[in-house]
Amino acid sequence: MSAPKHKLDELRIDRTAPRPSRLPWVLLMLLVLGGGAAAGVKWWQDNQVKAVAVRTALVRESTTGGDRTLLNSSGYVTARREATVSSKVTGKVTEVLVEEGMQVEEGQVLARIDPSNTEMSLKLAEAQLGSAQKALQETRVRLAQAERDRKRSSELVTDGVASQSDLDQTATEAASLKAQLERQRADIAVAEREVALWQQQIDDMVIRAPFTGVVTAKNAQPGEMLSLMSGGGGFARTGICTIVDMKSLEIEVDVSESYINRVTADQPVVATLDSYPDWKIPARVIAIIPTADRQKATVKVRVAFEELDARILPEMSVKVAFQNAETEQPLERLLLAPKAAIRERDGKEFVWVVREGRVVPRPIAAGEAQGDEVVVITGLAPGEQVVVEGPDDLADGASVTEKVQ
Repeated sequence: MSAPKHKLDELRIDRTAPRPSRLPWVLLMLLVLGGGAAAGVKWWQDNQVKAVAVRTALVRESTTGGDRTLLNSSGYVTARREATVSSKVTGKVTEVLVEEGMQVEEGQVLARIDPSNTEMSLKLAEAQLGSAQKALQETRVRLAQAERDRKRSSELVTDGVASQSDLDQTATEAASLKAQLERQRADIAVAEREVALWQQQIDDMVIRAPFTGVVTAKNAQPGEMLSLMSGGGGFARTGICTIVDMKSLEIEVDVSESYINRVTADQPVVATLDSYPDWKIPARVIAIIPTADRQKATVKVRVAFEELDARILPEMSVKVAFQNAETEQPLERLLLAPKAAIRERDGKEFVWVVREGRVVPRPIAAGEAQGDEVVVITGLAPGEQVVVEGPDDLADGASVTEKVQ
């Protein structure tokens, strides 16, 4: 009977034996979770936070006139409305409220001149006006008394109490006071005119803009004397500033007499600023000045821009191409992108386009080169931002930021 009992003892669970510890498994799970979280944070930082520094440029549109050119010439951008603003009176500048490049509106105060002497003259004229008005009041009172005396003398003469001589004397006195009253009224009018004159002089001490425009030159500083004519020593300024109406910009071109027959009114023109040689600006002839310069054997032609732009500035050098007005060929518009933006992959051209801080590849079809730019046939639109300088390993959707120059 002992053997079966031994077998049953082997199957019995020994509850007194020590249980194995679970701490190593818990530590292992914590280590795995911690490592995964660190890897996730590093991946997020590498892909979301760090932006690649690149340099970008904008795709722009240009206009060309093709083979329509009849005559090429050169000239300068000028303003039809340009004025050196000065004062109508001589005086010391006390305040200048403008700087170069400032936009001013018509009637805006540009500067002020010291009005102290003029103010004293105005006060004197006002005092003289007040004195004349008081003298007029006195004469009115005396005239009223003289009229009463004349009336009383007339009644006394009728009653035989006074003589005709007394009546004549009172009548003469009344007539004299009437004449004096009229002269004093005229004196008051003169005094009022004098007060108005000095008030106008004070108003002239405030220099205002004659029209809306941009200040291109500041010629005076506080403390300097302003005069209509500069002295021999050059110590007096003749103007406060120069204002140009940017809406009146146009081109003045000197055309040789030999070719003036190729120019007509309203003729289309393509203008090219020397500062922007790839920018073709549509324009037209607005006037041919009906006189020639015998020294240069040229005729002046005025050309107007079809649309003004902030890049067009006065006195810029410009080349103009007078077009054939009879042809129906329109001006050709080209899309230009920097050469540095063109990339190649698998024999195909593409560019990196920046959208909302990320780059995406855009396949394009490029044409002929024009200087540092390339004509883009398809794939881009004007104003889009493309990468011109950056790492070669850019990835689709990578976050980018503009490189600091």
